[in-house]
Amino acid sequence: MGLAGKDLLSMQELTVDEIRLILDTTESMKDVARRDIKKVPALRGKTLINLFYESSTRTRTSFEIAGKWLSADVINISASSSSVTKGESLKDTGLTLQAMHPDIVVIRHPSSGAAEFLAKRLAASVINAGDGAHEHPSQALLDLYTIREKLGRLEGLKAAIIGDIAHSRVARSNIRGMQKMGMEVRVAGPRTMLPRFIERLGVEVFTDLERAVAEVDVIMMLRLQIERQQAGLFPSLREYSRLFGLTAQRLKVAQPQVLIMHPGPINRGVEIAPDVADGPFSLILNQVENGLAVRMALLYLLAGGGQAG
Repeated sequence: MGLAGKDLLSMQELTVDEIRLILDTTESMKDVARRDIKKVPALRGKTLINLFYESSTRTRTSFEIAGKWLSADVINISASSSSVTKGESLKDTGLTLQAMHPDIVVIRHPSSGAAEFLAKRLAASVINAGDGAHEHPSQALLDLYTIREKLGRLEGLKAAIIGDIAHSRVARSNIRGMQKMGMEVRVAGPRTMLPRFIERLGVEVFTDLERAVAEVDVIMMLRLQIERQQAGLFPSLREYSRLFGLTAQRLKVAQPQVLIMHPGPINRGVEIAPDVADGPFSLILNQVENGLAVRMALLYLLAGGGQAG
């Protein structure tokens, strides 16, 4: 059994069985990552291109390491050092890449729909590493894996996603993925950061953090996107932190062993207090570690390599 399509563009297109397959494959990839010698020949002879139009540390680096551990040839292209700076369009970049016959292209782009646009023009598999405020499926998959690894299941769990929901591709992908796997999802944030008609996604909506985190199994804090503060979405960082920052005091209304997650990068002291981010129930570093294994699984499943062992 494999993935039905050649690309991974959104959580919306994945079936429950496909999500389970990815999570199960991640388990075996994590075993590879724990070995002293991590390189396996699964994707030998395959070429992976990382095409990033936005800055990234975790995602780009984890795809790069994942490709190398699977023995693929990995090429990194950033917009700042490519012909994009000379005015080359995404279509022409795609045609240029196609002429190089890559097997997988991982793309991050500030425009929603860019990954799908590229996927329609490339024979290679395309993985969406974040397109605008649309989706970031590999992040949602690593989050689901991290929760399942810690709690042993997904079905029946409750999660609260807190912060700038309107601009968050992580929130959209997680809402879709969590719901598909039988989880209940709450969202909370200032009204200015909640999309119109958010209730239509089947989530419970709160504008009070303490009410939102009560009785949930998982709290996922989102990065406050400071670069959008000029839009006047919130009066000040101090005000946001006072009302929507996750502190030890606020956690007193939550369940005693509630799991704390954050896709990173963290604005310490803004959306999450340092003692909470570094606390005993924080899974933030687990998310980073699992991100590598999830991306190994995705490359393996899409590139159709040999046995991972």
